[in-house]
Amino acid sequence: MLNVFTLANGRLFQEEIDSLDGLTTARPVWVDLEDPSPEEKSWIAVKFGLVIPADIIDDDLEESARFYEEDGAIHIRSDFLIDDDEAPRNVRVAFILHDNVLFSVHREDLPVFRLLRMRARRIPALIEDAKDVLLKLYDADAEYSADTLEGIYDDLEKVSRRVLKDEVHDQAAGEALAAIARQEDLNGRIRRNVMDTRRAVSFMMRARMLNADQFEEARQILRDIDSLDSHTAFLFDKINFLMDATVGFININQNKIIKIFSVASVALLPPTLIASIYGMNFQYMPELSLKWGYPLALGLMLLSIVTPFWFFRRKGWLK
Repeated sequence: MLNVFTLANGRLFQEEIDSLDGLTTARPVWVDLEDPSPEEKSWIAVKFGLVIPADIIDDDLEESARFYEEDGAIHIRSDFLIDDDEAPRNVRVAFILHDNVLFSVHREDLPVFRLLRMRARRIPALIEDAKDVLLKLYDADAEYSADTLEGIYDDLEKVSRRVLKDEVHDQAAGEALAAIARQEDLNGRIRRNVMDTRRAVSFMMRARMLNADQFEEARQILRDIDSLDSHTAFLFDKINFLMDATVGFININQNKIIKIFSVASVALLPPTLIASIYGMNFQYMPELSLKWGYPLALGLMLLSIVTPFWFFRRKGWLK
């Protein structure tokens, strides 16, 4: 899918292109290619003289290939977060700044891109050129990461109430561990995402491609990103605490089961000993020849069962 964005009256307007003729008449400030076909890439080459490599959004790029200048074009590759309930992930996006036009290539639509499109349609004079588009995308990315962190706070609060206030059985503990693991994975992805955004914005500042206002905006983006570091660190600590607490409750439940077997084995040991003694068929056991012999043995066995349980209950070991 190929979308071009043009500026009119200080607002950003989107148009989906389905032919080379439609692209020829456009004067875009931003060209967005979502999972582009070879034909769409050829349209870009014809219209703008820019050849988009086939491996531009591959994940196995070297670190030196993430930010560089080539033939007058600036290439930046960044990861953007998608907070999906089923599978949170980071999606690679390749940016090319060529002849005052920003080209973005990615495999799927991103929440940050949708947020910028919505703002640019509603807020006049938000974007003036292609560099503004790139900065606003990174700004929206930092804001999206902050909103996702707030969601993690809310989800962990629910887990805290479940683990620390309610009685934790094995099924509840398993559900809590699954929720904690998901939040830990999402928090790690946010930290990686803001680190990548910080590197990209720093590259733009070092490359001296920004004017004074854009440079100040880039500095503000870096300050916003720095403020997120303490939150991600706190969330990692909270996640570790909840993980340890949940595992501790699981161990307590398992110890209760082992405790039952331990009490039962100790309580049944005396009657087992008595039964084994009277079952040895000694030659001289005069009480067995009397009428009260076997009832006495059964009574001793019963008494040896009741006495340990009474003692354990008095000590509180059966609670």
